[in-house]
Amino acid sequence: MDHRLIRKLRPRLLAWLRRSRSGRVLFMKRFPYKDIKRATDGFQSIMYTTSNIAAYKARFQDGGVVLIKEMRDYDQGKDAFYREVQLLGRLHHRHLLALKGLSTGHRRLLVFDNIERGSLKEHLTDPIRTPLDWKTRLQIVIGVVAALEYLLLFNEPPMYHVSISSSSIMLDENFNAKLSDVGLQSSGENYVTVPHTSCAKDCTGQECGNIMFQLGVLILELITGQSSDDRAADLVQWIREYRFCSSIHKMLDPDLGTSVSP
Repeated sequence: MDHRLIRKLRPRLLAWLRRSRSGRVLFMKRFPYKDIKRATDGFQSIMYTTSNIAAYKARFQDGGVVLIKEMRDYDQGKDAFYREVQLLGRLHHRHLLALKGLSTGHRRLLVFDNIERGSLKEHLTDPIRTPLDWKTRLQIVIGVVAALEYLLLFNEPPMYHVSISSSSIMLDENFNAKLSDVGLQSSGENYVTVPHTSCAKDCTGQECGNIMFQLGVLILELITGQSSDDRAADLVQWIREYRFCSSIHKMLDPDLGTSVSP
């Protein structure tokens, strides 16, 4: 979509979104702490961690597999926590992992939607899983970009607190990408979501620069089949040493086979 058209339509879309979200979150399911502990095998089924977040795979008695996020060292107060929970509950996009409920007993826990196929990282690094073909990898990138467009352009305030990595991108039954690390203490930062006047209309500044860097690294992961996690700089350096444009055939994930031509 043309950037000028987006800028023209954005105020009207935001006004409509504000009206549609003006009410309270009418329903947010409360999960008993003991049920979450049992479903996560005593909080042993870790999907990914940052300095302030631990994400777990949970299987409840009904057979569904969901993502549980534990908010660690959240010192903004209970009211701020609930405001953020309400904000997350109002985010609706097919490429965002939907918030289903919470638990505020022994730990502050958020329960997100189904993650039956697990994380993108598992599909890139687990030799037992069937490798992702090139068409599916392109579909994943397109989904991530669509979610970012929604978060940055069609929310007020824009949601800049988002982390993009193969560990935090979940896949549904059709291999559609679902961003799971949005808002709250995303990306290991200890802050709540607030508007930034420097980025209110266009994606500029450090926040968006970091997001674009993460997106670039994700694309490299999908091309090479290598998971970067905390070693994003190592993957970028490896690409530079190989001189990407002239040596792309050396960097392609061997699991792609003949599904893509360099």
